Amino acid sequence: MTIFPMPSLGADMEAGKLVEWLVKPGDRVQKGDVVAVVETQKGAIEIEIFEAGEIAELIAEVGQTLPVAAPLARLGDAAEATGSIRATTPAPEPVIAPVPPVMQKPLVQAPTPARPVTDNVLASPAARARASKLGVALAGIVGSGPGGAVLLADVDRVAAVLPATAPTAAKGRTGLDMAEMRRAISAAMTRSKREIPHYYLTHEIDLQAAQDRVTAINATRMPDQRILVGALLIRATVLALAKVPDLNGRFEADTFTPSPVVHCGLAIALRGGGLIAPAILNTQTLNVDQIMDAMRDLVARTRSGRLRNSEITQGTITISSLGETGVDALTGVIYPPQLALVGFGTPRLKPVVRDGGIKARVCVTATLAADHRVSDGRRGAQFLSEIARLLEEPESL
Repeated sequence: MTIFPMPSLGADMEAGKLVEWLVKPGDRVQKGDVVAVVETQKGAIEIEIFEAGEIAELIAEVGQTLPVAAPLARLGDAAEATGSIRATTPAPEPVIAPVPPVMQKPLVQAPTPARPVTDNVLASPAARARASKLGVALAGIVGSGPGGAVLLADVDRVAAVLPATAPTAAKGRTGLDMAEMRRAISAAMTRSKREIPHYYLTHEIDLQAAQDRVTAINATRMPDQRILVGALLIRATVLALAKVPDLNGRFEADTFTPSPVVHCGLAIALRGGGLIAPAILNTQTLNVDQIMDAMRDLVARTRSGRLRNSEITQGTITISSLGETGVDALTGVIYPPQLALVGFGTPRLKPVVRDGGIKARVCVTATLAADHRVSDGRRGAQFLSEIARLLEEPESL
């Protein structure tokens, strides 16, 4: 038997509310399968199982708020778990209604038993919350769940084909308390500044060649296939880590653990305020186009509350890009237990001395915030210089 606990979804998390089970006792699961939805200060997060096995018992109930490490479920042989319960508990076993899982790509969506409500529409709690947020009428959706219940995936399917004039939800994000998010961000950043000896380096990078390459690529593509300079910034940062691996990893229990892969966190601003930095997993394996696709997907799922716990917890470095907000530079705060944050200001035309003359070139200011317990200014300077070299030779990306 193995206990599956409430995972920690970041340094700022103390507890989470279980809002939906996506499995039932007897279901076989593989490592990485989404089995539950937990609500935190960051919104509704899809929780992945840590190992393969069979769901023997659902310990936590929907609606419970549980601290990190509290038991959620028991993995093992279902019959053995039932026998153990009978032997030690004289009362009748709790009956858990079976809900066959509905497989969706790329996520697994299968809710707990839906309950009838005043509108006489069967729907899972997550589906009901999503429909309310999007302004979609549940009565008009054909459900794919037990007894025709409307599932989260059904709402998303209908919302994807609605015209742009479809009604939208009222201000705010269902299930996301902005005041609570600010409190969580404050706690994490206070801890970071208290515990991590930051050092900062700033470097101006000539971005003209990268900008020209993006313009040339996009000239032959449809709008939905075009790339942004931000994808090149991520690719250059990830490649530069190969030369300075000290900046990629985690510092926990007074120990630095370098990471053999790069899970690059991307700071994403929420429309209602607040900031979340989920990771693009295994970014080192992606080319520029794949990074662009991953960015679109991550931003969309972050703003609709469909992140996975691995994206929240496994980051090894974070990038924050200000885009076109009009600010020259960003000096960031490291998100523990990571070791570094790279900030990119707004690209803008500047006078640059080049080939013996002064020319107008697009430039961007890159700032590195790094952990002095693991690296120093010399290593940080090598890192920023390598990012600059790669962006000035964008064909290498």
